[in-house]
Amino acid sequence: MAEEAAPQAAPTPPQMRVLGQFVRDMSFENIMAQKGVGADVQPDVQVQVNLDAKSRTQEDVYESSIKLNITSKAKGGDEVLFVLEIDYVGIFEVKNVPEDQIHPFLLIECPRMIFPFLRRVVSDITRDGGFPPLNLENIDFLQMYRQEIARRQASETANA
Repeated sequence: MAEEAAPQAAPTPPQMRVLGQFVRDMSFENIMAQKGVGADVQPDVQVQVNLDAKSRTQEDVYESSIKLNITSKAKGGDEVLFVLEIDYVGIFEVKNVPEDQIHPFLLIECPRMIFPFLRRVVSDITRDGGFPPLNLENIDFLQMYRQEIARRQASETANA
């Protein structure tokens, strides 16, 4: 009588649930209006993106934030039209993610989930501030993560 192999349990897939999202901090300065500059200026928009993540006090609950610093200048000049700084946060319940994978998960997958909402907020703020709505391009969070890891490795190598 042949022994049957015990069925192997399928690995449990990662689970993520958005518990909440909010604007932690925001500043919008319409410098063009403050200076009384005319509205017929072509904008040149620069966007800086920073990510942050940390665990919260509850088990399996984490916070992931996208911080944007957006500066719009007049094309061909140094005249600043507006500056928008925003810190947008998502609270996530994350289960079944190995400990060595939680850091990239929080800095890649979690920002992907909340970015569409942040994009809408930025569009509304710029429109309500007297400018055409700024529709942000998609952000490749995986590429950002890889670049940061490469930068850190290069820095460690240079310091060694």
